[in-house]
Amino acid sequence: MGASGPDAVQPVTVHRPARAVAPARRWSVEAVQALLDQPLNDLLFEAQTVHRAHFPEGDIELATLLSVKTGGCPENCGYCPQSAEFDTGVKAGKLMEVDEVVGAARAAKAAGATRFCMGAAWRAPRDRDVEKVAALVAAVKDLGLQTCATLGMLEADQARQLRAAGLDYYNHNLDTAPEYYGDVVSTRVYQDRLDTLAHVRAAGISVCCGGIVGMGETPVHRAGLIAQLANLEPYPESVPINSLVRVPGTPLADSEPIDPLDFVRMIAVARITMPKARVRLSAGRQQLGEAVQALCFLAGANSIFYGDKLLVTGNPDVETDVQLLRKLGLKARRVANEESCA
Repeated sequence: MGASGPDAVQPVTVHRPARAVAPARRWSVEAVQALLDQPLNDLLFEAQTVHRAHFPEGDIELATLLSVKTGGCPENCGYCPQSAEFDTGVKAGKLMEVDEVVGAARAAKAAGATRFCMGAAWRAPRDRDVEKVAALVAAVKDLGLQTCATLGMLEADQARQLRAAGLDYYNHNLDTAPEYYGDVVSTRVYQDRLDTLAHVRAAGISVCCGGIVGMGETPVHRAGLIAQLANLEPYPESVPINSLVRVPGTPLADSEPIDPLDFVRMIAVARITMPKARVRLSAGRQQLGEAVQALCFLAGANSIFYGDKLLVTGNPDVETDVQLLRKLGLKARRVANEESCA
């Protein structure tokens, strides 16, 4: 069967899950590290128990990510091929037109996606940029898809404008633990990211926030990232866990890859510490292989980026993902707006 049309994946109708809430406990870095250090079987058992308690349907959310404005970013994030400081072959482009974005969103919906994410390579959008993105958000929302955007740092009034246009989620990753952040990027500070998340929350937009592993961080930095995420009040509704895609020309291109089982551990601990969140397999999934992805689903991952490209890096194609979900007997989520903000 081809990978287009409403039957590209086998959907399941699901009930509205509870929104993420303030953590029932504060997670210390030491407590998170203790989870990461458990025997793998014990950790997976605990994560699967938590997962089944909060997502008994066991469905997988399919989200598609489109770069609506590529390249030319003035930030120097060491992992990012879209930085203007690095020679990666990515050329700066203009913001896409509404018709182009709507066409891509229609195709994503036809392939089974329920959330459509729009990314723009800005440090911080100007007000006129936000006006244009708001038009994109409204047009995609009219298709019946959940909307998400990642545009860099936002001011409070910009977040409110995007919410008024129908934005459901805003993605702004913490990337890593605060102690390691300066080793990855120097053009902003950690508090800048926290401030943007606060503006998004105040505007009534749900938060999509996670991080990247495999950037040369130590195990304690990975524990620190999870602790930061889990202690946000409330913790994010969506938590993307990325495995670094090592792009030639970026400062982190020669980083030692994370051990695949350590990546699985990160998924499991994200599930345990943020039990009501959608934990998403994001960048780097292409290099994991089917067996590791299956372990990640067992560990509590219940969302994937779906489509052959993530901004400017590769991703498994739609047909490959359709076949994997079928092999594992996993069903895709059907209802697009069940977690939309009120």
